[in-house]
Amino acid sequence: MVPRYSRPQMEAIWSPAARYRIWFEIEALAAEAMAKLGTIPEDAARAIREKGAPRAAAIGEAEVARIDEIERETRHDVIAFLTFMAEGIGPEARFMHQGMTSSDVLDTCLAVQMTRAADLLIADIDAVLAALKARALEHRHTPTVGRSHGIHAEPTTFGLKLAGHYAEFARGRERLVAARREVATCAISGPVGTFASVDPRVEAFVAEKLGLEVEPVSTQVIPRDRHAAFFCALAVVASGIERLAIEVRHLQRSEVREAEEFFHPGQKGSSSMPHKRNPVLSENLTGLARLVRGYVTPALENVALWHERDISHSSVERVIAPDATIALDFALMRLAGMMEKLTVYPARMQANLDGLGGVVHSQKVLLALTQAGMSREDAYRAVQRAAMATWQALGTPGGQTFRANLLADPEVSARLNAEALDAAMDARRDFAHVDTVFRRVFGEA
Repeated sequence: MVPRYSRPQMEAIWSPAARYRIWFEIEALAAEAMAKLGTIPEDAARAIREKGAPRAAAIGEAEVARIDEIERETRHDVIAFLTFMAEGIGPEARFMHQGMTSSDVLDTCLAVQMTRAADLLIADIDAVLAALKARALEHRHTPTVGRSHGIHAEPTTFGLKLAGHYAEFARGRERLVAARREVATCAISGPVGTFASVDPRVEAFVAEKLGLEVEPVSTQVIPRDRHAAFFCALAVVASGIERLAIEVRHLQRSEVREAEEFFHPGQKGSSSMPHKRNPVLSENLTGLARLVRGYVTPALENVALWHERDISHSSVERVIAPDATIALDFALMRLAGMMEKLTVYPARMQANLDGLGGVVHSQKVLLALTQAGMSREDAYRAVQRAAMATWQALGTPGGQTFRANLLADPEVSARLNAEALDAAMDARRDFAHVDTVFRRVFGEA
């Protein structure tokens, strides 16, 4: 992922130095387990830990370059790493990697990296949830127009809009927690996963120390359906980001102007038009969401490996694992900040709500007419007739409101007087159960 969309905390998880330190920890733990079982000398395991730990901890650019130099000869990354470690550990290094295969190291390391990345992403979602909850409570009773197909439908509140997004991200958090649990597995089972040259107790020891579970059947690799589920969970969260970003983009349109991204002092919206205030953050989030979703297909295709193992998944994961988690981490934190500072215009919301002359109350008038004895079909025709007249007269001199057109209709006035019509169109009816929804979402009185 390019530096522009990378945060140091997440980027560090996927750095070569971090990867090699995890590799060493896996090898050192395996050696310690083998020493307890008598497979290798205890002195060897102690030397691997005592001499290898400082060498692994000191890995920087020069050390990474040395490992790369060895790999250019060996054409094998794990062997290159083991050779590099042996240069510092000495003769006892021959007891590293006993009975293991490279996938034991690679897949267990990937599990550690993905769980660490998931922990950061879960914390990111918590920040988004906190921002959404605060703004939802702030605007719990701020009236605005609800839209379907982009067209005015019925009144809602801005707080209810945000509560819906909060609930979606809460579900996304649950999915990510489940996905983290699914990828948190360790495999130290040797070639084709039969434990022919390594005791299963070694795997159990390494898994416990790393906070992982043992993989029940690893063949030679951890099954990639686990990883596919992880990337699918990331993609669903990304889609939630885009849905909220699109809402902000629509509300910021000049014709709507109900809410907008915070415009910083000194910020410029256009190189040529000084008046511009563009939804650049939410547009950026839309693009990042597309990237994260784009990694799902290769993750799903990684599931179908040949027999007990091939490496067609390897090149894919070297790209999508860091890129997907780095992009989503950046997007979530950008979204949290955007919602914390979102500028909301309640007066403009009310103006838009009133802008169609009251037609947003058409359903309640329809219901009032049916309750007054009119058939639904006749009531629908009468209400639609008044609504269409209101639509067509919008902005014209002498154009009447929906209420006036209804009262002028003999079929309507025969059933509903002005008082009954006003009761049907009372906006308080639209918000009678807002608190019920909030209790469902936030669990508070």
